[in-house]
Amino acid sequence: MDTDLIFVVGVFIAVLAVPAIISAFMDGRVPRAPALTVVIAALMIGYAVRERPMTYTVEGIPDAVLRVIATYIR
Repeated sequence: MDTDLIFVVGVFIAVLAVPAIISAFMDGRVPRAPALTVVIAALMIGYAVRERPMTYTVEGIPDAVLRVIATYIR
């Protein structure tokens, strides 16, 4: 599997987990499922960064997203 794809999916999962965490805290619940989701996202991002060091930075996230989109549109 392509590390760009793993990285982008991990970032996407992490972004989607934020509202779930906020919702759990607002309802007074323990955010078990969102925490597990964040762990999975962190593992995916960590794997991609470990496989291709110095490729993924905060400034490079849009480039990685565009590479993934371009790969699957073509």
